[in-house]
Amino acid sequence: MTQWIANLMPHLMLAPIMLPMFTAALMLFLREEHQRFKLGMNLISTVIGLASVIMLLGWTNQAGAPVTMAVYMPGNWPAPFGIALALDRLTALMLLVTYVVALAALMFSAARWHRAGVHFHPLFQLQLMGLCGAFLTADLFNLFVFFEIMLAASYGLLLHGSGRTRIQSGLHYIAINLAASSLFLIGVSMLYGITGTLNMADLARAIPQVHEADRGLLHAAAGILGTAFLIKAAMWPLNFWLVPGYSAATAPVGAVFALMTKVGVYVILRLWTLLFSSEAGASALFGSSWLILGGMVTMAFGAIGMLGSQRLTHMAGFAAILSSGTLLAATGFGENLLTAGLLYYLPSSTLAVSALFLIADVVDRWRADEEEGEPYEDDEAPFLNAELLPSVGFNLDEHEELLIGRAFPAAAAFVGLSFMVCTLLISGLPPLSGFVGKFAMLTTLLNPLGLGTSNGMLMGWMGWLMVALLIVTGLMALVALTRAGIRHFWANPEQNAPSLQVAEGLPIALLLLCCVALTVKGNDVMRYTQRAANALHSPDVYVQTVLGMEPVPAPKEKKALEQASPQAAARAAALAMEEPPVEGISAPEPEVELQALGAMKLKTSGNALAHKEMRP
Repeated sequence: MTQWIANLMPHLMLAPIMLPMFTAALMLFLREEHQRFKLGMNLISTVIGLASVIMLLGWTNQAGAPVTMAVYMPGNWPAPFGIALALDRLTALMLLVTYVVALAALMFSAARWHRAGVHFHPLFQLQLMGLCGAFLTADLFNLFVFFEIMLAASYGLLLHGSGRTRIQSGLHYIAINLAASSLFLIGVSMLYGITGTLNMADLARAIPQVHEADRGLLHAAAGILGTAFLIKAAMWPLNFWLVPGYSAATAPVGAVFALMTKVGVYVILRLWTLLFSSEAGASALFGSSWLILGGMVTMAFGAIGMLGSQRLTHMAGFAAILSSGTLLAATGFGENLLTAGLLYYLPSSTLAVSALFLIADVVDRWRADEEEGEPYEDDEAPFLNAELLPSVGFNLDEHEELLIGRAFPAAAAFVGLSFMVCTLLISGLPPLSGFVGKFAMLTTLLNPLGLGTSNGMLMGWMGWLMVALLIVTGLMALVALTRAGIRHFWANPEQNAPSLQVAEGLPIALLLLCCVALTVKGNDVMRYTQRAANALHSPDVYVQTVLGMEPVPAPKEKKALEQASPQAAARAAALAMEEPPVEGISAPEPEVELQALGAMKLKTSGNALAHKEMRP
C-alpha cells in the first residue's frame, strides 16, 4: 500500500484542493430542487477526500524517515518563481482534522440544516477547498488567494438560514475579515518589497541576509502580517467578533468554523518557526514574548467568557478562544517538546469544540420544545415551596409516578453523556486526550530540557504563569460546563425526551470517538507530533526540499537529456557493435582483433614513456 501511495505522490496532494473545487462547480449547474442529489455528491466527495488525506498522512509517517516531505509544482516552474505546494507531517495532520470535522458537520446538516437556505453544498465544498489550500500552499500570495476563497464561502455559510441575528453578526464578521485581508495585503507587499520574494522557503533564506537598515521595516511588515493572522486566530483583543458570529451560525457551520481559528494558529506556527527561527540572525525569535503574553491573556479571556455564558453556543465560542490562546502561548516558547504537546492538543480541542456546537443545537431545540421554559428562569425552586420547605409528594409527578428511579430516555442519555465527554476534553481532565495534551505541555514547561532533545530554554516567570493558567483555565471551564450541564440535564425533572435523529447523533459520536482514539493511540500520536515538531524547528529541511525541487523536463528536453546521457552513449555503442559489417570489408577475426588491440596498447604506452622522458 505504501508503494502504491508513493507512486501516486506528489499528484495525490492535489486531491484535497481539486476534488472540492470540481464538486462545487458541478453542483452549481444543479437547481435547488435537487437537494438530495447535491447532498449525495457532497458526502461522496468528502469521503473520497478523507480517504486521500488518510493516505497522505500515512505516506508522511513512513517508518525510518525522520522527515518526510513532498513538493508539487502545478505550473512546473522551479521555486521561488512558480506556485509550490508542500506536504509534511503538520500539513497532513491539519488536513485530516479538517476532513473529519467536515464529514461530521455534513452528516449533521443532512437532518435539517442543509435545506435552510440556497447553495449550502457548493459553499461547503468551496470552504473545504480554501481550508486545504491554506494548509498546503508554500507561497504567501497563494495563501492570500486560498484565504479569500475560504472567507468568501464562510460569508455565505454564516448567512445560511437567514434571520436578523445572522445578518447582523454576518455584517460584523465580513467587516472584520475585510480589514484583516487588507492588513494581509499590506504586510505581504512590504515583505516583497524588502526581500523580493513571497515563497516561504525563499523568505526563510532571505531574512537573515536583510540589511540592518531594513531590519525595522522587516519587523513592521511581519507585525502587520501577524496581526491579520492573529485576527483569524482570535487573539485578544482582536476576537470580539468570534462569539456573536459563531453562535449565530447554524450548528454544522459553527462546527466547521471551529477550524477557522486553527487556520490562523497554523499559519502563525508555520511562518514563525520558518521565518523567525533561531537561525534567522538578528530576527531570531521575533515576537515570541508577544505571542506568549497575548496567548495567555486570550486563555484568561476565554475562560472568563465561559463562566459568564448562559447559552451553550456562546460557551462553545469561548471554548474555541480558550483553545486558540493555549496554542498561541505554547507556540511562543519556541520549544520542540512543547510544540509536540500543542500539536497533540490541537486536534483534540478542535474536535471537542466542534462536537459542542452540534450538541448545543440539539439541546437548544430540546429546550425550545418545553412549554415550561428554562427552569432557572422560574420564580420558585423546582422542589421547594415558597417557604423553602420540601413540597408534599415532591418525588411524584402529576400521575403519582416516581421521578427518582425512572428510566432515562436513550436520546437524553446519549446527549448527556456526549456533553460530559466534551466537558472532560475541553477542561483537560483525565482520562481523555485533552488531559494528555495539557499534561504533555505541563511536563515540558516544568522540565524544559526533557531528555536532551529540546532547545534547552529555561522557563522563567512566563513559564510559571503558563503552568498556572493551564490549570486554572481548565478548572474554570469545568465549572462553567458543569453548571450548564446541571441546568440543561438535571434541574428540570419533567422535561421530555429530545428529538434526536441518527444523522444528528452519528456525527457527534464520530467526533468524540476520534478523541477516544487519540487517547488510546496516544503513544503513536505523540511520536508523530514529536517528529512534526522536530521538523518545524529544523527549517533547513523545509527550505532545501522546496527550493531543491527540480521541474519535470518537457518531452523534447527529456529526449535530448536521455540522448546526451552516458547510458545513452553506451547503448548506442553496443548497438553499433551489433550492426552488420559494410560490404567489401570483412569482419576481423577475434585473434587478429586481439593482436591489433595489444599492438595499439604498446604503441600508446611507448608514446607516453617518450613524452615523460622529454619533460625537463
